[in-house]
Amino acid sequence: MTAIDPTTLDTEARRQRRFARINKADAWFRVLGLSWVTPILKAAAGDNPRAQAGEIWRLLGVPVLAIGLFIGLWATLAPQVQTSLGAVPGPAQVWEQVGELRADAVREGEREAAFYVRQDERNAEHIANGDTDKVRDRVYTGKPTYYDQIWTSIKTVFFGFLIASIVAIPLGIAAGLSATANAALNPLIQIFKPVSPLAWLPIVTMIVSAAYTSNDGMFSKSFLISAITVTLCSLWPTLINTALGVSSIDKDLVSVSRVLKMNTYTKITKLVLPSALPLIFTGLRLSLGVGWMVLIAAEMLAQNPGLGKFVWDEFQNGSSQSLARIMVAVFTIGIIGFLLDRVMYALQSLFTFSNNR
Repeated sequence: MTAIDPTTLDTEARRQRRFARINKADAWFRVLGLSWVTPILKAAAGDNPRAQAGEIWRLLGVPVLAIGLFIGLWATLAPQVQTSLGAVPGPAQVWEQVGELRADAVREGEREAAFYVRQDERNAEHIANGDTDKVRDRVYTGKPTYYDQIWTSIKTVFFGFLIASIVAIPLGIAAGLSATANAALNPLIQIFKPVSPLAWLPIVTMIVSAAYTSNDGMFSKSFLISAITVTLCSLWPTLINTALGVSSIDKDLVSVSRVLKMNTYTKITKLVLPSALPLIFTGLRLSLGVGWMVLIAAEMLAQNPGLGKFVWDEFQNGSSQSLARIMVAVFTIGIIGFLLDRVMYALQSLFTFSNNR
């Protein structure tokens, strides 16, 4: 009988534990769009470097090469296309405007800080002179920066998406559990689902303007108009997928719920939602993507604060840098859309993992 070296066994055990940790982390790398990290870690740990090199090339090398080719074509062809605002800006000009927008934000921040310093000094002087009735606390009303526009759009889309989810998920559960509810909701879904945000926007604007006569409330009128438009256009994917997920539950599970005499609340929370969760989250991801696209169009048309208004203002401005700034906004919109989808995918993975434990 051949003796096995304990050192060899210990080394192999550590190696197996290392690979187990890498495989566990791989699920989150995929969620974050960083699946190429896994083969790098495996190659570093000594797992078939040639095979892992092929995976690294497929997951990282090919996308980087494609992006490089895109940038190269863009830089080559852009100067050859002339518009009313001049030649289409290339990557260098667009990147330059990224820096300019950052510098504009810094300058605006300095102006805001200086405004509050002057206000505090003026109020302190009034208090020292006993003129407390002249003390004023005013809010800075300077031009919103590019980052302010981004934050406004993100807040608006999440608010509209939250309202859509609160409406769509219960309705989807009702439609999935009840054939009568499904028959009642289906015609409304088929009629309103294809309606463009450009059609909803005038109606929402008139209703909100009539019901919300001042901007003294918790939300501004423009914020509500954009958010409600997002809600009306983004609730349908969640509603449809929730109804499909609930109606697709294994019939044996439904029979078990009858045998156990579960009440409606227990049936929904313990049986329906866990089983339908993957499709519900698929609907939520689609709804958030639709909501983000709708929001940009709504902001452009209604001139409500946000990235859409930034794009329209730059188009109307017609300066030599306007087209480059619009392209910065286009890339920003795309990147934020990708990040929003990753956030929803991470939540889906987290809830599905917790549900399967």
